[in-house]
Amino acid sequence: MASSFLRTNVIIRNIKKPFYQNKRNSGYVVLIPEIGEDGDKSTLLSDNGLPEFNDITIEKCIATISKQSLEYETGVRQIEESSLNCKNAFVEIFHPLEKLDNELELTWGMAKTLYLGNSSLMPTKSYIQIHERAHKARSSKFNSIPIFHAAVNEKNRLKKITDEEQRLLDKYILEGKLNGLDIKGVKRERLNNILTDIQKQRGIVRDKVNIATKIFSSIINNEQVAKEFPESLAKSMSVNNDASKGPWKLTLQPHIFEPFMQYCPDRDLRWNAWQAHVQRCSGYGNKDLETSTVIEKLRSLRLEQAKILGYDTFVDMSMETKMAGSIDNVLNVLDNLLESARPMQDVELQSLQNFANERGFEKNLELWDIPYWQRKQKWSLYNFDENKIREYFPLPKVVNSLFNLCCTLFKIQIVERSDVHTWHKDVKFYDIYDETSNRPIAGFYLDPYAREDEKIRVYDDAGWHVSIRNKSSISSTQPLSALIFNFQAPVNGQPSLLSFKEVNVLFKRFGHSLRHLLTKANYSEVAGLSNVEWDAAEVCGQVMTHWLFDPNTIQGISGHYRTDEPLPDDIIKNIQNIRRHMSGYDLCKELYLSRLDLELHSKKTFWRDIVQQLWPKYNALPFDKYDSHPLSFTKIFSEEWGAAYYCHLWSKMIAADIYSAFDEARTGDQNIIAIGKRYKDTFLATGGSCHPSEVFRRFRGRDPSPHALLNNLGLTKTTVEE
Repeated sequence: MASSFLRTNVIIRNIKKPFYQNKRNSGYVVLIPEIGEDGDKSTLLSDNGLPEFNDITIEKCIATISKQSLEYETGVRQIEESSLNCKNAFVEIFHPLEKLDNELELTWGMAKTLYLGNSSLMPTKSYIQIHERAHKARSSKFNSIPIFHAAVNEKNRLKKITDEEQRLLDKYILEGKLNGLDIKGVKRERLNNILTDIQKQRGIVRDKVNIATKIFSSIINNEQVAKEFPESLAKSMSVNNDASKGPWKLTLQPHIFEPFMQYCPDRDLRWNAWQAHVQRCSGYGNKDLETSTVIEKLRSLRLEQAKILGYDTFVDMSMETKMAGSIDNVLNVLDNLLESARPMQDVELQSLQNFANERGFEKNLELWDIPYWQRKQKWSLYNFDENKIREYFPLPKVVNSLFNLCCTLFKIQIVERSDVHTWHKDVKFYDIYDETSNRPIAGFYLDPYAREDEKIRVYDDAGWHVSIRNKSSISSTQPLSALIFNFQAPVNGQPSLLSFKEVNVLFKRFGHSLRHLLTKANYSEVAGLSNVEWDAAEVCGQVMTHWLFDPNTIQGISGHYRTDEPLPDDIIKNIQNIRRHMSGYDLCKELYLSRLDLELHSKKTFWRDIVQQLWPKYNALPFDKYDSHPLSFTKIFSEEWGAAYYCHLWSKMIAADIYSAFDEARTGDQNIIAIGKRYKDTFLATGGSCHPSEVFRRFRGRDPSPHALLNNLGLTKTTVEE
């Protein structure tokens, strides 16, 4: 049973502190020649083969990345020349490219780790400088016509080929195709101009949305309004740095807007914030911030890009890098989920309306009312308080239990090592061992605590996993990564205490990292998280979070920091219920945004007409005619999720189906350890070296189904009746 996993004490502890040196600077940008005097120390490694984090400076990082980038580009040109008489592309092209990747990727990964772990050592502008230089260098191999043709010829030449070799060749071929390497002349020139213009339009949308988000503010003086605010929200909104006294400043920044909508009892204030949020960049206010014309141009450019490359739509082009494979497969799943979620949304909203009416609310619920009354109903039904249950999740206990669970499931050992240089005294380093060797197969840094003025923070503080170095048999390198969080630090002898949401974050990021750390692939380009289709990239992290809803597991990882008593049974039961609270409404929102993204990138219809057509299919509440939410939908118009927003939901579906194999084994009295081994040998071992659809079939023996996800959310017929 799962509970026995957590009693296994396989973690070896070493009380010695790691070496560190906390250097600070003024946040300047280093301007140096292409190769500086520090460039000779190109590896930045200690004698033990790990990064010398205590001796890294911005100058060394930039000088090293500049030197390595030049060497990389020179190496690619040399490989191009040798490819003209190529007899064996793997030996003459792809093996040398693996070795070129090794040092550049390591320095790049170190810089990103410092940026996220201690931005005083690696300020944003300096990291961007490093990132852009490294990205430019690494892109050279995917923009190489000789390497592209060599991959095509090798694929045609070889009669027998492994899955991994096939995937490696396919990656180079697809990257080359999407970069237009198989088209010539005017079309190629036009494609390059389009790609440049797309980047420009994405930047315009991003900048305008950022300005529109910052430009709105409203001052609140009424103490009764702030009475229900949690301390963190009151502190963020406080004008005078006194959370208990006004005035408080409302803005549209996510860390203020989202909790404000949940805790503000004044309906007029909620409406004011909501309408400002959904009308950002609409042109109803500041005409200069309007993005309608920009996103219409961006949609047109993306369609033209797809047409030049031989696709009917931008969505069809996007499917090349997705597990789903086709828009029809995606729509089939989305419609299947909607069929269960939409009727439940009607039931949930009626229940919420009755709840609000019973407490004196006399209006019909509108979109700006839902977050507030949803929170109130959740509290009334389940008496669940994230802050109160923190006491049951001390970080050391949770980390040990998480490691023990993974050690038992996957037959590994996680061992802390002390002789390692880190970027802060709180950072720990761990080696991972398996049954195949007495030498480590991987290693990772764990940086758990928030540090003011040092760490990058975002609203949801979902943590980061940084792939510092990939596994490569060609370069004889083992996986190395960093896990960076912003959990509250120990204070006054009290350990760091996690909310259930933060426990979820820890499990998700560690599960994600295992795909990188436990890979068995030989080529770094397809090892671990590399080359995994977008809609399968989050799967392993999501799988690990499902263990938190197993009563035995949650009891095993919890323990009051004073008494070590596990989480009470009624709270454990309520954790299950909270996952299902208004799940139909919440799922319909995600389904709507996923479908909206796909429609915007597969049709020429004006964006507002698409919204008005889709809205009633996914939403029970009426559409407000001034609602212009697509104009600030930066995920698809500024970030990388255009024609790919559905990927988050797809990953959740796949993860739920994977975890249901463990559930079935538990209820059927099967061997859960055997399921863990099969999961390790498929999803964790193969990484990007095998298509995720085939990996899923190897693990599950069939194609994926949305049933497990619906069941977890209480949206199947059986769970609804319960």
